[in-house]
Amino acid sequence: MNLRHAVLPLLLAAALPSFDAAAARGFEVRDLATLDRVSAPTLSPNGRQLVFAKRVVDFAANKSSTSLWIEDLFARDAAPPKRLTPEGWSVNSPSFSNDGSQVYFLSAKSGSMQLYAIPARGGEPVRLTDFPSDIGSYKLSPDGKRLAFSAEAFVDCGSDLACSPKRMEERGRQKNTGVLFDHVFIRHWDAWNDGRLNRVFVTDLGSAKAMVKTATLVGADVIGDVPSRPFGDESEYEWSPDGSQLVLSARKADRQEPWSTNFDLYLVTADGSGNAKNLTVSNPAWDTTPVFSADGKTLYYRAMKRPGFEADRFALMAMDLASGKSREIASRWDASANGITLSADGKSIYTTAQELGQDPLFAVSIANGEVTNVSGPQGSVSSFVLAGPILAFTRNSLQSGDQIFVTSPDGKAPQRAITPSAGDMLPDVRFGEAQQFRFAGWNNEVVHGYVVKPWNYEEGRKYPVAFLIHGGPQGSFGNGWSYRWNPQTYAGQGYAVVMIDFHGSTGYGQKFTDAISQHWGDRPLEDLQKGWAAAQQQFAFLDGDKACALGASYGGFMVNWIAGNWNQPWKCLVSHDGVFENQAMGYATEELWFSEWENGGTPFQNPQGYQKFNPANHVDNFRVPMLVVHGQQDFRIPVEQGIALFTALQRKGVESKFLYFPDENHWVLKPQNSVQWHDTVNGWLRQYIGQ
Repeated sequence: MNLRHAVLPLLLAAALPSFDAAAARGFEVRDLATLDRVSAPTLSPNGRQLVFAKRVVDFAANKSSTSLWIEDLFARDAAPPKRLTPEGWSVNSPSFSNDGSQVYFLSAKSGSMQLYAIPARGGEPVRLTDFPSDIGSYKLSPDGKRLAFSAEAFVDCGSDLACSPKRMEERGRQKNTGVLFDHVFIRHWDAWNDGRLNRVFVTDLGSAKAMVKTATLVGADVIGDVPSRPFGDESEYEWSPDGSQLVLSARKADRQEPWSTNFDLYLVTADGSGNAKNLTVSNPAWDTTPVFSADGKTLYYRAMKRPGFEADRFALMAMDLASGKSREIASRWDASANGITLSADGKSIYTTAQELGQDPLFAVSIANGEVTNVSGPQGSVSSFVLAGPILAFTRNSLQSGDQIFVTSPDGKAPQRAITPSAGDMLPDVRFGEAQQFRFAGWNNEVVHGYVVKPWNYEEGRKYPVAFLIHGGPQGSFGNGWSYRWNPQTYAGQGYAVVMIDFHGSTGYGQKFTDAISQHWGDRPLEDLQKGWAAAQQQFAFLDGDKACALGASYGGFMVNWIAGNWNQPWKCLVSHDGVFENQAMGYATEELWFSEWENGGTPFQNPQGYQKFNPANHVDNFRVPMLVVHGQQDFRIPVEQGIALFTALQRKGVESKFLYFPDENHWVLKPQNSVQWHDTVNGWLRQYIGQ
């Protein structure tokens, strides 16, 4: 074991809050559902003031609201952060004016999502826009005088912002309800396609005296969602330094969209005139997150190389706009960059990237590609911002949700916590200690995993085990916090937790990630089997005779696969939104590129690829009690997959239950639904492995 892995358990243990042993308790799902969450750190241009968003939950009302808080960083600890936006407002997406005197944000206080401003010193919000449509995202021009924003609109409505909502109202008054489609997507993630696209508009910034009501569509000939659906944001469009142009990242919204990952970068004029110029036409894969150099001569962006593969490595690219030639900035860095933020001197790109179960913040030299970790070796940085002498970032871990820290841009100054950790907010809770381990997996290659001790761990005792399997499959159960699959909710019930980053996981090099494609049921299964054996050998407190395997999405598929191919060690199983009948999945899912890449073609081109690792073909071997969970609004893995799995279990006579959510998608998001989900899962585990 090298030094890094030897010190990791000590570092994680040191991060745990102090507690009164007599009053201590385990972390519970109601803690998870109601914890305050901070996000969106935003700095004034001089770096003096920090604004961030804080989300609080009204559990009884089954809803949440978000407010903005502000801190004077130069005053250090003279005063804690204070609330900036008024009570009764729910807001998002903060940004500062160029002079730092105003904070902009979005709110639906008026009944639709519009842009507001509030003095940084405090005061009443002022509404700046009065558009007929909701603002989905926004970005101020470099001079701070204009606004680029996205809104849902029909293509033929052009710059008429009233056209689309009027058409939707007319549809709502119709007596008939049938919808005729002539191409896919007919639905995406959890929403049916109504014909509108996310489109980008430009207008002058409004004021209290004259709210802006009209705007000009830019990139009218870019027929695609900007930002992309379902999770795109304002990083997918960018102003040029002089404000005359924008660059949009878009994929064509045509009949080929569901099997394409070809996003291109389009240069468009800010006044809406002329035609869009495709800057990345030579790359048939994914190009995104454009950022201009200060002089406007270079465009930085991220790019994949392989069409149709959504988990390909995102490389950092630099394009000379005069010649159109591009180069990769850090070709020897085998990591996938998550974004692009330029340093003040324009010599470095700041980005997060996964690395061996962590997700640090890095600075990458544009000149030579040298990579430097600036946030430290532990935890997962989820967002960050640079201004003046300050770097602010949010970081989470297996012990806490996002916490905001500030330091110097090089990360060498002491990291000062601005917001509390989960342990600070829950002083009576003892969190399970986490330890990373490694073993020889498939092909005798190194595979990493984590073990989390139960909250009430005592030396010499054995504990039943929750064996968690992550989704993706190109994902990771690393040193990070989750508000859905959180190992601390199991440790808080008195279980030990084992998690394996099998071949296909991210953060261990692109070759490791690639290894799972067309191998869903063999290589990762071998890693899970060897990881389970290695964990029991290395950690004597694991009770291998009392263990249940649980997973969602790909993890749900793997649970279904385990049910027919590795059911010996498990006392129970939990399958959440997992693939059961793989060939049907290939025809019914929405993002076809995923299923086609992972199975080596379409179901009609390569039917054997869909049958090779098809859990439905192994129902004869089902015998372990299984809890099945699925949401009606899950269009990624349609609910029929869960229904079919439950039917197979019932018809086979296997002890089983089906937890169905009519109002949830691929995730369980509503606070009370989340609690019901956890209570049901915990009850299932207690029935079969105790505690």
